[in-house]
Amino acid sequence: MKLTSVLAASCAALAFSTAAFAQQGDGTDVPVAIHVFKPDKAPATPERLAALKAPAGFTVSTFATGLKNPRIIAVSPNGAIYVSRREQGDIVLLKDADGNGVADAAPLVVANRPNAHGLAIKGDKLYIVTVKEIFVAAIRPDGTLGTLEMIVGDLPDGGQHPNRTMAFGPDGMLYVSVGSTCNACNETNPENASILRVSPDGKMRTIFARNLRNTIGFSWQPQTGELWGMDHGIDDLGDDLQPEELNLIEQGKQYGWPHAYGVNGIHPQTTPPGEITKAQWLAASTPMVLGYTAHAAPMSMVFYSGGNFPAAYQGDAFVAMRGSWNRKPASGYEVVRIKFRDGKPDRFEPFVTGFLTDSGLKHIARPVGLAMLKDGSLLLTDDGNGTIYRIAYTGAAGQLTTAIAPPAGPMLAQAGKGVGVPLTIERPETASSISSVKVRSTAVTPQGVIAEKYSEYADAVSPPLSWDPVTGAQSYVLIMEDPDSLPITPFVHWVAWNIPPSTTSLPEGLQEQERLTLPDGMMQGRNSKNTPGYYGPQPPVGDAAHRYSFQVLALDTVLDLPIGANRDQVLGAAQGHVLAKGALTGRYRQVAKPPKSGTLPAGIIKTPGTKAR
Repeated sequence: MKLTSVLAASCAALAFSTAAFAQQGDGTDVPVAIHVFKPDKAPATPERLAALKAPAGFTVSTFATGLKNPRIIAVSPNGAIYVSRREQGDIVLLKDADGNGVADAAPLVVANRPNAHGLAIKGDKLYIVTVKEIFVAAIRPDGTLGTLEMIVGDLPDGGQHPNRTMAFGPDGMLYVSVGSTCNACNETNPENASILRVSPDGKMRTIFARNLRNTIGFSWQPQTGELWGMDHGIDDLGDDLQPEELNLIEQGKQYGWPHAYGVNGIHPQTTPPGEITKAQWLAASTPMVLGYTAHAAPMSMVFYSGGNFPAAYQGDAFVAMRGSWNRKPASGYEVVRIKFRDGKPDRFEPFVTGFLTDSGLKHIARPVGLAMLKDGSLLLTDDGNGTIYRIAYTGAAGQLTTAIAPPAGPMLAQAGKGVGVPLTIERPETASSISSVKVRSTAVTPQGVIAEKYSEYADAVSPPLSWDPVTGAQSYVLIMEDPDSLPITPFVHWVAWNIPPSTTSLPEGLQEQERLTLPDGMMQGRNSKNTPGYYGPQPPVGDAAHRYSFQVLALDTVLDLPIGANRDQVLGAAQGHVLAKGALTGRYRQVAKPPKSGTLPAGIIKTPGTKAR
């Protein structure tokens, strides 16, 4: 088994010059040897099950069989076990009331939704996510569900990675992983290849972290409250590339995909938009913390906080590795342990192996879902042979304890950054200005109504803007904010810097990417949605009109900032360099939610099923 050493092999195998791959058509010539190797499925005979290996004192037993395609597991506070079945499009209920480690009865179907996959439980409610929708239902005392209510209907469409997963964070918010639509491409929908942060009622969501190819498994470390996730590496780069990534996932950060990976790996084929070089993209990306064998396909991730395993396992993570198709010899088909020390990951080590059999030519299971039962044992789903396994420690009995709840502080602190501050032109960072700038728009009069097409309820294109030139200006900054938004006040709708000094007007409908080629060199950072470029007004339906302030700063310098910088980074760099400032404020109100495909039940577009992981 190759562990963290895979990174060294990866870097040696792709010793690319960063400058050489700034753009396509640059003479890149990289031979890649790959395999399409899919070990054949074999029955889970008693002899093969007896060959499963786990650490001393642990046993792996069969909890339930004949389930066809079990994927994700969620366990309610009273012990009810919910399992999604992607191919069958349903959720089934299992119980183990007598605690003998075996399901009491055949599975009971409690919900049907096409492509149902991710599950999460908060209190007495079960949340279900499909490709584009999130549903919630009350859990009745007998474990069955009440009526399903759709709270989100416009998640991005599927593609290569349509299997959404979700979990409630210690801050009470719902975190939803949305995979990429492709192996390696520039996504047109910024919510693809991300983790979203969604309010429990579905009415508010932002992109928590970006450029994560497919982070199906993620969870919070019990001692630190930090969010960790395992991201799927890029296919077709070779048997040992790209390593599967363990990432510390933090708000506002981007994690490299599709142009960078690992610690300093660079994809030889892709090209960032806006003439951004791969060196710049790499510099703005957060590297992985640990790497695992390429193509192992990490699925569910669970931090241990129960009372069944020995104390040494407390706070460690377990990851189900579904298994490779793009590598020979095959990788994955196992459960691995991530050993944490003082809240930080130290290494990977095998936990349950043996699902890959017959000298690596066959498999008896493709592990997917992991969940901890009330007794501290783990359940593991196999969507190949339709089995759920129970992993328990049967050595010296441990004292059962209540699961440890991760502290909410780290997530709340991240969500609170840049919130509750004045508008840009009122902040001390802009106080050095000695004159004012007149900001105009043919589409927005001072305190006038902003047309619906500039809102997120319609076209969501940026409005035309212009301003008077300022003598001595070396660049301009543009920041748009809504001071009436809640709970993010002010909500940042647009961040742009290094607008050339010769540019004093912007046309309608600018590109929504980090760097523009017209005006050449204009940079756009992260707004409060955590997307680059303009994000239009989107006040809650029925709110009084919100104000939207388009603020322009004239600077005596050009800012040296990484791609994807946010408002506070821009203002920090601009402090002491502001020659003049000005603002144009318009108003927008949404009286009724307009019909829009994907946002209302009548307009939902269903996505056909797929076998992509």
